[in-house]
Amino acid sequence: MDTQAQSVIETRDLAVGYQGKAILRNISFTVQIGKILVILGGSGCGKSTLLRSLIGLAEPISGQVLLYGQDYFQAPRRQREHLLSQIGVSFQNGALFGSMSVLENVMLPLEELTRLPRQACEMIAAMKLQMVGLSGFEHHSPSQLSGGMQKRAALARAMALDPQILFLDEPSAGLDPITAAQLDDLILQLARTLHLTFVIVTHELQSIYALADNAVMLDKAAEGIVAMGKPEELKHRTDIPVVWQFFNRSVQTPEKT
Repeated sequence: MDTQAQSVIETRDLAVGYQGKAILRNISFTVQIGKILVILGGSGCGKSTLLRSLIGLAEPISGQVLLYGQDYFQAPRRQREHLLSQIGVSFQNGALFGSMSVLENVMLPLEELTRLPRQACEMIAAMKLQMVGLSGFEHHSPSQLSGGMQKRAALARAMALDPQILFLDEPSAGLDPITAAQLDDLILQLARTLHLTFVIVTHELQSIYALADNAVMLDKAAEGIVAMGKPEELKHRTDIPVVWQFFNRSVQTPEKT
């Protein structure tokens, strides 16, 4: 198979929700290797709920989540662990441990999931911090970092085990426009130089335009996907009111021609 065309992530008729009640249905899309997919939509549309199923934290109500062609939730335990080793996750608030140094935060996955000696874990963690521009901050506590630096540290930790797929939940939330743009540039650099695949949950328009190869838009009222495609195409070539309103930041509806 041509790996350039390989789907590393695929969802098939996925339904997700809480306590057996679906809030999203018929979710089907693919993510190609080395591409950046953005999942977007208004508040409360189910973006984070979908992400939880994609990273294995919440079993879907029905349907399939396939990583490298294998159904994650139907895979045997050892195979599931192998699939999990291929992904890294950065949560919305960074989820850094305040009682640990920045270096110790990045080391944590290495110490928990490998048998590497501590010195090797320190070297790898320092290298990951260098990759995100945080050399010299290894022994700071997370509270000593700015919001943008905390996001970078969380990204370094997500990359600690050299995953092929990175899931980022609202990476630029709470950042000023310049810091958000710098983080976008870092994500693009990592995607291009390391050939990583990204799935990014965000509603930040500038980040969507800067990052997305493709976008999947969810809608609360529709309980599912209302549009898929390149962001510029969704902005200019849709007659779906909620899609047009989102991409044009308008309460108006598109004019019919």
